[in-house]
Amino acid sequence: MNVAAIKQQWFSNVRGDILSGMTVALALIPEALAFSIIAGVDPMVGLYASFCMAIVIAFTGGRPAMISAATGAMALLMIDLVKNHGVEYLFAATILTGIIQLVLGILKVGRFLSFLPQTVMFGFVNALGILIFTAQLQHFKGANWAMYAMVAGTLLIVYVFPLVTKLVPAPLVAIVFMTAVAIFGGGFGLKTVGDMGEITRTLPFLHFPAVELSLQTLLIILPYSLPLAIVGLLESLLTATVLDDMTNTDSNKNKEARGQGLANIVTGLFGGMAGCAMIGQSVINVKSGGRGRLSTLIAGVFLLFLIMVLGDVVKQIPMAALVGVMFMVAVGTFDWQSVKDIHKYPISDSVVTIATVVVVLLTHNLALGVMVGIVISTVVLGWKMARLTIVREEESDRIVYYINGPLFFATTTAFVNAFHYEGEQMTIVIDFSNSYVWDQSAMLAVAKVVGKYESNNKKVVLQGMNSATQKVMGRIGLESSI
Repeated sequence: MNVAAIKQQWFSNVRGDILSGMTVALALIPEALAFSIIAGVDPMVGLYASFCMAIVIAFTGGRPAMISAATGAMALLMIDLVKNHGVEYLFAATILTGIIQLVLGILKVGRFLSFLPQTVMFGFVNALGILIFTAQLQHFKGANWAMYAMVAGTLLIVYVFPLVTKLVPAPLVAIVFMTAVAIFGGGFGLKTVGDMGEITRTLPFLHFPAVELSLQTLLIILPYSLPLAIVGLLESLLTATVLDDMTNTDSNKNKEARGQGLANIVTGLFGGMAGCAMIGQSVINVKSGGRGRLSTLIAGVFLLFLIMVLGDVVKQIPMAALVGVMFMVAVGTFDWQSVKDIHKYPISDSVVTIATVVVVLLTHNLALGVMVGIVISTVVLGWKMARLTIVREEESDRIVYYINGPLFFATTTAFVNAFHYEGEQMTIVIDFSNSYVWDQSAMLAVAKVVGKYESNNKKVVLQGMNSATQKVMGRIGLESSI
């Protein structure tokens, strides 16, 4: 990378990146604490993971301004491992997760993201928006009037403050202002960040997992590390795509995959749980003005600063302020235009989007929802592609069959059955100008048709094939018919 590129990615938006990074750090704390509780580990494990992931990915990732940390989707996959084998095995599994992701990045797995239909992307972001919104509702259980008032006040600041000035991110202003109101107002009986889990002022340190280096250990952690690696990469690459669209910029998906791997390796070595990109915090970062790698680095550094220096203040941040900010994220993440225009799309596309959303909401598994969407899209595509039409025209000295549509394993039966092998002229022309022979099944089907005609003493001429297909057809002995 040249000097100009480094300057662009790191120092082209210093003020915006610093302020947005500080905003994200505040929003990371309750999330990290909550996900630690889900995984069944000490709250500091989640905080260390968020700190390490953000710091490392700032240097190694392929998508500037994206935030990686401990996430709920990853935490859910760790529950049984921690319960049955302990936290040391979790650290080992985190390192193995990173190694798998690093290998997949080297193999350029990011290229497969281009196969993701836009309908699945709509489902992904809409499901995320709904999940982010509904996840905040638990904080209203047993809440008093102050909770509702503070959430409303936070949203008011978030949406009105930018009309006054955009020099300071509105979410940061809202969190600081509402925290001051809560502290000087006596708390108003509000839940705070401190209620989410214990925050201790201890630095993470290099720690090799206290597990036996053996095949048995590998067999224990691999069934957890493999799905962690896949889910982590899928969420990270999809989040990168969302930020690409939000910022009208591009990102290096293969580099991001390698970066996620390196970040998880370091995280496991410093006592953290496996993590990946966070759509909510990434959206906060971008909407707060973050554009470069510096914003991600500041998020990690400031998170550690908050823990070590301002821990007592952080504990008093009202959850209501953070809930209000996350409501903003949910609204901003949801693709409202896709819902507005859903009646304009083919029914099959709408089904894919809705199915993706429904599966995610029922399972709280983003990866599973995306996989279901891809499978349905593939089936729909196969169904559409399997439509082969053949037009037969009789001429004075020959019969011409015009093939329209792709010829592959799903259409070979219709292709073979479309011809009249007896009682026709001596010359049969099969025109592939509007078709393409895709696979071995298709080539064998063509050979079968030619063979049937020749057994009836008919001459077959194959025309309209491209050079590549002609070459392959020649290898199976049909060069004389081309």
